Amino acid sequence: MLTAVKLVDQWAALERRLPPDWETVALRLTMEQPGELGEAARILGPMNVGHVGDRLAVTVRRAGGASGPEAARRLFARLDRGRIWCVLEQEAIGTRDADAERVPERQATPVAEMWEAALAELPSGWSDLLCLLELGSSALLPRAALLCAPLNPTRERGTVGFTFRCASRTGYGVSPEMARRCFERLDEEGLEGTVSVLRVVSDTDNVATQGPVWYVGGKAL
Repeated sequence: MLTAVKLVDQWAALERRLPPDWETVALRLTMEQPGELGEAARILGPMNVGHVGDRLAVTVRRAGGASGPEAARRLFARLDRGRIWCVLEQEAIGTRDADAERVPERQATPVAEMWEAALAELPSGWSDLLCLLELGSSALLPRAALLCAPLNPTRERGTVGFTFRCASRTGYGVSPEMARRCFERLDEEGLEGTVSVLRVVSDTDNVATQGPVWYVGGKAL
């Protein structure tokens, strides 16, 4: 039986021991209950968690972002609240190379900003959209589906993501404003993804119908 010490406290103690010039630290998490490995991996999905045998592997990056110290602290706290007890071990530390040219880390574009950019490219009279939300990891799918429930997301085969419909007026589909609020929820939790418009219909006038129907691969969307 492993000692049930909060993961947030273990991380705080480990972080205090890191050298001043640390850039990355590779961590391994061992579950007290092996059956909770999958749930822990789901929660830590935004950090691009990996599996090493019966342990989870994550890398915390000092530069911040979805794998930064604050993100790690927030996700570790979620494990603590769920009483998923783990032991945290340090594997390796990457330090700053003073002689090497620093390459700025790529900053992911917030999904909400991608959505606004996609809408800006549409014709002014658009009325109905078929859209795709793609995620960086399959581990993010359950959480993203919950945060984006108002989109009525449909699992898209062959991609790690969902399709959804959007309507500018009446008809079948979420409003553009509600879609943005869903994407802001993803951004707040550090879930990286991309959103794109697959099909667009303009100037429709719905009569005794909820709107146009798209058939893709023989399936109505």
